[in-house]
Amino acid sequence: MAKTKQFKTESKRLLHLMTHSIYTQKEIFIRELISNASDAIDKRHFLSLTDSTIPPVAYEIWLTPDDSNRTLIIADNGIGFTEEELINNLGTIAESGSKAFLDKVEKEDVDLIGQFGVGFYSAFMVADKVIVETRSPFSSTGYRWSSTGEASYTIEEIEREAIGTTIILHLRADDEENEEDFSTYLKDYTLKSLVKKYSDYVRYPINMMVTRKEDKKEIEEKQTLNQMIPIWKKPKSEISDDDMNAFYKHQFNDYDAPLKVVHTSVEGMLTYTALLFIPEKAPYDFYSEKYEKGLQLYSKGVFIQDKNKDLLPDYFKFVKGLVDSSDISLNISRELLQQDRQVKKIAAHLEKKIKSELESMLQNEKEKYLKFYENYKTTLKYGIYESFGLNKEKLQDLILFKTNKSDDYISLKEYIENKPIDQNAIYYATGKSKESILKLPQMDVMKEKEIDVLLFTDDIDEFMIQVMQNYQDIPFKSIQQADTDLLDETKKEDLKSKEKENKDILKAIKKALKDKVKDVKLSYRLKESAVCLVSGEGISMEMEKILKQMPNTANVHADKILEINPDHELFQALKKIYEQDEKRIGDYSSILYHQALLIEGYPIEDPTEFSNQLVKLMIDSSKK
Repeated sequence: MAKTKQFKTESKRLLHLMTHSIYTQKEIFIRELISNASDAIDKRHFLSLTDSTIPPVAYEIWLTPDDSNRTLIIADNGIGFTEEELINNLGTIAESGSKAFLDKVEKEDVDLIGQFGVGFYSAFMVADKVIVETRSPFSSTGYRWSSTGEASYTIEEIEREAIGTTIILHLRADDEENEEDFSTYLKDYTLKSLVKKYSDYVRYPINMMVTRKEDKKEIEEKQTLNQMIPIWKKPKSEISDDDMNAFYKHQFNDYDAPLKVVHTSVEGMLTYTALLFIPEKAPYDFYSEKYEKGLQLYSKGVFIQDKNKDLLPDYFKFVKGLVDSSDISLNISRELLQQDRQVKKIAAHLEKKIKSELESMLQNEKEKYLKFYENYKTTLKYGIYESFGLNKEKLQDLILFKTNKSDDYISLKEYIENKPIDQNAIYYATGKSKESILKLPQMDVMKEKEIDVLLFTDDIDEFMIQVMQNYQDIPFKSIQQADTDLLDETKKEDLKSKEKENKDILKAIKKALKDKVKDVKLSYRLKESAVCLVSGEGISMEMEKILKQMPNTANVHADKILEINPDHELFQALKKIYEQDEKRIGDYSSILYHQALLIEGYPIEDPTEFSNQLVKLMIDSSKK
C-alpha cells in the first residue's frame, strides 16, 4: 500500500528554486540523471569487491524514449535504494528544510557530484511527474517513489527482482510561451547529442535501442552512445598523433591540426588531468571583444563547463583544451565553480606548465615557436603591459624582436649576450615597418657604430617597454629620444662648443617655431641626414600617434626637439642666410621643421603655408 509523505514547510519554494533558477539550461537534467546512475554503479562495484552477497554484473545505463506515453526512462543496474534511503536521499529537501539544506551544500567539504538527492530534482524542469522504481541488494523487495514535485510524494512496495534504479519521466506539455518543446527529449538524435555533449566519458556504457532501416525493414538494435574512456585518460603511449589531432579538430571545431599539444597529469594533494592545445592559427575573432577564453571543465569525466575563464590568464588565452579533476568543488547545480583553493591551484599549475612548454619550444623547436609567435605575440606583449608590468618576469623571455641588422627574431637574452660589454643600454626604435625605421635619420649613428637596435613595429610595443623599463637591470633607450650615451667625452665637448658657437641661430630657429618644439639643438646622431625630430621626457612621438587614434586624447602631445646636423651643407647654408638677413630665418625654420615632421611620419600641419613658403624660396632663389 502506498504511503504518502508531505514535503515540509519550504520544500515547495525550494523545489521551484532548483528547477527554475539554479539551472540555466533545462537539458542539463540528462547529465544529472546519468551522473547519478554512474555514481550508483560505482557504489555497487565498490561494495561487490568486499561483499559476496552483492553479485557483480555487466554494468550499464539505459535510455528509453517512449513517444506514445510521452515518457523518458533512464535505468541503471547500480546499488539501488532501500525504503529508508529513498526517504533520506530523495527526501533531502523534506528532511533538511531549505535553510539547513542550503547550509549543507555550501560547505566546502560536501561532494555534490555524488549526491543523488540534489541533481535528481532537475528532472522536474522537464517532467510534471517522476517515478522512481528501485531495489537495493540490502532489501528483500523493491520500492516505487512517485511525485509531481509539489506538496507530497508517495512510496510503495513493488515486486522487482533486478537490483538498480529505473527513473520514469512524464514530460511536461510543451511550453508555448517560452517556445520550449519538451518532446525533443524523446528524439534519438537529441538524446545522442546530449549524451555526447555532457556524458561522453562516463565510464559505463550508455545504451539505447535505435531503429534503422535495412531492405525496407525497420530493425531495432542496441547502440552505445558514449565513448566511456576519454582520450586524456589513456596512456600517452597508446595515443597516436593522428588520434590526438582528430580529437582536437572534433572537440574544438578546427580544420587544422594543433601547433602544440600538452598532455599532463598531476596526482597528490591536487589531482587533475589536462589536455591543452595551441592552435596553429589564431581564430578570426581572436583579437576582438567577442572572443572568449577558457578551458572545458570535466569532473570525473562528466562535462561541467564549456569555457572556464578562471583556469587561464589572459596572456595565455590562445590555449584551448580541457581539465578533468575530481578535486574541484561544485555548487549545487554542478554548473558554476566556487572560488576555492583547488581551482586556483590548478590554474597556477597550468600557467607554469604552459610557460615551460613555450620556453622549451623556443629553445628546441625554434621554427615552430616562430609560427606561434607570429600569431600570438600581441597577447604576450599585452600580458607584460597590463597590471603595470606585474607579469613581466613571467613573459619577458618569450617575446622576440627583429633588429636593424637582421630579419631573424632575437630574444632579449640574446640581445644582452651579443651586445658589446661597454654598451649600457638596450636600444630600440619605433615605426610602422622595418623599412621606415631604417630610413630614420636617428639610425645614422647606430649604423656607424654597428649597434643592434630592436625594431618596434606593433602599437603595443611602446606601452610594453614603458612598464618593463629594463631587462636584467639594463635600461631600454629609444634612439628617437633626446638622451643617449653614445658620445665619448671628446665628442661631447666638441658638440657643446659648436652649440655655444651657434647659439644665436639656434635661438632664432626656436623663436620662429614658437611652441611647435620644446628646443632646437645640434645633433651628434645625424651623419648623412640634415635634420630630425626627437622626443623629450614623457611620452614618445610614436606613442603620441597611437594615443591620438583613441577617443578623448586629442590634446596629448610629446615634447618635440628639433635636432640639426652641424656638419651638413644645409646648416652651413642656414648660417649664411642668418648672417645676411635674420628675418628670412623664419621661413627656413618652418620648412626645416615640416621636413622633420614628414620624416617622422607626421602630417604637415598647414600644407598651404608650407607650399607658399617653398614657392617664395624658389622665387627668391631665381632672383639671385
